[in-house]
Amino acid sequence: MLNWNTLTNAAQLIDIKNKSFEKPQVLFKHSTRCSISKVALQRIEKAADIPAADFHFLDLIRFRNVSDKIVEEFSVYHESPQILVIKNAKCIYDESHLGINLDELHEQIFSAN
Repeated sequence: MLNWNTLTNAAQLIDIKNKSFEKPQVLFKHSTRCSISKVALQRIEKAADIPAADFHFLDLIRFRNVSDKIVEEFSVYHESPQILVIKNAKCIYDESHLGINLDELHEQIFSAN
């Protein structure tokens, strides 16, 4: 089971950027109103803990301001659900909807190390 860090405020993005110089940071933007988002979350949660990266969970319905800040900070287009891999303070990978694939996520995390 993955160990999620919950995102609740935009200031946490500074810490994520800083930690991304040590190891990849994975952000998952989840919509509690979307069935596709639930499927994507279930796919990701099937993974065992991946110590090569830190995983961060955002309920974008409750914390839309954080989602907006992610768009701004990492120059990505807003999607929901959406997964991003942050390395050296930059988004090196993002995918959305049913394009979220655990094998591809693993590949991105390990190629970033």
